[in-house]
Amino acid sequence: MRAVIMAGGQGTRLQPLTKRLPKPMLQLLDRPMMEYVVELLAAHEIRDITITVCYLAAHIRSHFGDGSKWGVRIDYHEEIHPLGTAGGIKPLRPKLDDTFIVMSGDGLTDFDLSKAIAAHRKRRVPVTILLKQVACPLGYGVVSTDDSGCITQFIEKPKTFIQGKNYWINTGIYILEPEVLDYVPENRSFDFGKELFPMLLKSGVPLYGYAADGYWSDVGTLQQYYQSQIDMLQGKVRIHLPVEVQVPVELA
Repeated sequence: MRAVIMAGGQGTRLQPLTKRLPKPMLQLLDRPMMEYVVELLAAHEIRDITITVCYLAAHIRSHFGDGSKWGVRIDYHEEIHPLGTAGGIKPLRPKLDDTFIVMSGDGLTDFDLSKAIAAHRKRRVPVTILLKQVACPLGYGVVSTDDSGCITQFIEKPKTFIQGKNYWINTGIYILEPEVLDYVPENRSFDFGKELFPMLLKSGVPLYGYAADGYWSDVGTLQQYYQSQIDMLQGKVRIHLPVEVQVPVELA
């Protein structure tokens, strides 16, 4: 199975940290945040990885190389101009001939990807979106599902919310069948959450929402960047950390 890691964004909300480094290369404790993504994929036996790059791409290429250090095989697709999440993956269609997973290079998660992939294959749907439940959905894409898990509605970044209510949000982790990319137009910016998925829903294409269990952070703001590292130190994320930065359980 192949994974596509999206790592081309400029990370403007994390300036000035992203003035000289692309967002996926910012350190989370002892290593760049995208290392945790690569390690998670390898842990779930997903070893063929394509990374889409654009902004300050040389930093990513020089650090990850061919991926052999992490026991994976990495190649790269460089966008001359940013084409959005779906538009940037469209050119990869010839090499994506089976089920594949899309992840962001600037997120932190410990989701069980194997269970999510198994659920996708059992449902036999073209799109599975991994969802996370939150109390405050501001800044995220909200997803509604029916009792069977089929997605019924997308609300992109709502401006209000109801206190005490929980919302399912789009984590930006997708398990897809290759034919989904046939709906993406050539050579123009096109987004999964804002454009492709609502269009598929309107066209009657079944979309499945998978309620993922575990830690997830999109590391999109300076506050979340620092909070994610605090969460890591407190043992809230199931990741491997060197002994010198681990916090004893009684102090977490």
